[in-house]
Amino acid sequence: MKTQKLISDYIVDVWMGGDAESLEPDTPLTELNIIDSMGIFDLVGFLQREFSISVPMRDVTLKNFRSVRTISAMVDGLRQNEKGDAA
Repeated sequence: MKTQKLISDYIVDVWMGGDAESLEPDTPLTELNIIDSMGIFDLVGFLQREFSISVPMRDVTLKNFRSVRTISAMVDGLRQNEKGDAA
């Protein structure tokens, strides 16, 4: 859950003016215009810095960035892959 919390906090701070009440794990971020396509790339930069991962361009899709839950699942998967590659 820590991954979701960090992602939620960032989205709330940057795009929602601190209004965390309206952001649930499954809130559709792009459908509700909380984050636009430029915002996704800003978020990718945050994810790479915060979680020390590389987000391949093939993973920068609306499906992966649909909600905090889908972003978190992508991040957790990338972290697992990178741990496996390091072993």
